[in-house]
Amino acid sequence: MNSSLYLVRKSSPEFQMPLAFSLSHLAPFILLLVGAIALFRPGKRPGNLPRLAELAAFGAMVLTLIGLAQVILSEPVRLTALKEPLLIAFRADLVSATLALLVGFIGWIVMRYSRTYLDGEEREGAFHGLMLATLAAVLVFVQAGSMVTIILAAMTVGVTLKRLLLFYPDRPEAQRAATKFALVWHSGDMLLILAASLLFAVFGTSDIAAITTAASTESLGFAGNLAVAFIVLAAALKTAAFPLHGWLTEVMEAPTPVSALLHAGIINSGGVLLITAAPLVQASTGSMAALVLLGGLTALFGAAVMLTQNAVKTALAWSTVSQMGFMLLQCGLGLWTLALLHIVAHSLYKAHAFLSSGGAVQDVASIRRPGPVAAPSVPAVLKSFGLALVLYAAIATLFTIFIGPKSAQALALGAILIFGVAYLVAQGLADLAPVALTKRTVAASLAAAIAYFSFQAIAEAIWGPGLPAAPTPGPLEWALIVVAVLSFGLVAFAQALFPLWAHHPSTAGLRVHLANGLYLNALLDRAIGGFSKAKSNS
Repeated sequence: MNSSLYLVRKSSPEFQMPLAFSLSHLAPFILLLVGAIALFRPGKRPGNLPRLAELAAFGAMVLTLIGLAQVILSEPVRLTALKEPLLIAFRADLVSATLALLVGFIGWIVMRYSRTYLDGEEREGAFHGLMLATLAAVLVFVQAGSMVTIILAAMTVGVTLKRLLLFYPDRPEAQRAATKFALVWHSGDMLLILAASLLFAVFGTSDIAAITTAASTESLGFAGNLAVAFIVLAAALKTAAFPLHGWLTEVMEAPTPVSALLHAGIINSGGVLLITAAPLVQASTGSMAALVLLGGLTALFGAAVMLTQNAVKTALAWSTVSQMGFMLLQCGLGLWTLALLHIVAHSLYKAHAFLSSGGAVQDVASIRRPGPVAAPSVPAVLKSFGLALVLYAAIATLFTIFIGPKSAQALALGAILIFGVAYLVAQGLADLAPVALTKRTVAASLAAAIAYFSFQAIAEAIWGPGLPAAPTPGPLEWALIVVAVLSFGLVAFAQALFPLWAHHPSTAGLRVHLANGLYLNALLDRAIGGFSKAKSNS
């Protein structure tokens, strides 16, 4: 990629900063260096290790911030070692630098929180060492420039995170969650190894930039399409997509900093993988269609189950399942910049949500209950959806006139988002709703439409030149767009009418089934138990 691809760039030579390598590439090594101290101080109250761990995380964040500034002021660079087929490569471009800074910031916040949270635990030193090693592996993953680097980083994350999930090794729930995580995560690693092998056979390299460039000019063929399918499956496994999502809802047995790091950072690995290989993935129509279907199903399923949960952290976990499904849907639609923006926003929100979850219970309990919500009628719900869509169409038209045309995929995604706002509008249009509520809900719909197109324009301006544009829809793409919009619309419509049928006997049964995730997790438990039994009898 050349310098014209970036929004913020000094065109004069005197403003160009020579760049041999990115300082963000050094961040993982600082974390590993301090983390090695835990080998000698793994127990309770390990001296200055917690403070050093926080300082190392802060230093890594500073390096990633400088790395982002380097990319903005100079050309993207690569750092390589070894030769094919074992090429180790790091890249520094606007996408990878943004992700590295995101990981660095969240890592610092989590390590700062851990100093107090883990104080006095029996394996306090080991915890800090494992957390630093995990952060280092994630930083390598988001800056990886070759399939070999991605695979090694992903495998390292799996090994260290499993150890963190077993921080309380005597808890059966922790053992089950760690076993399921390892099974799903490392299955994704095996798929990546298969994909890398096929891509090397087709293109003769494991360098991601070279592969994506070749994919834009050459036919993938059967082997290439199969490799992309393996990458998509690996991404689905690493984002806890339906139906192998159960492990993500059970990792609460680990300390809260682990949950925060997992839900705010590590779970995004699948999305990062897809965005890194975006031109290659977009060259496979079948894989893009699979992402739309799988992502949409996971998003709807996770959101439905989340609404039935009573525990704060469990509800947050199901929220992550839904959000990751929505991110896969964005990738399948070819909205890569919005998927990247989704990763950034979700990471920041979810880190805060987990680290503040304890206080959230008290805050909710202290809120004065305003009384029952006004139940909207069917005409009110129809009116709310119509009003929300009219406002959305008006805002879309204005942005198209002043900023430029929008792709069909972007307009469809905006419609899906506005369906969620229509639920609020329905509350405001209910017969018993006060006028003030009606005004606020209509204003919320208007603000949501403006915010969507504004953030889309910002994301496109920042990352758009480095990522492929959404493809022109063909018959298959149009069919998937229609299915996605109708599916989310029907679910939102049913949710808005929920107060009318909430007391029906069948609703209580449905709630029980949803609260248990339709028992899909129990099937995975049974499978793992079968594997364990078979192994013990051998």
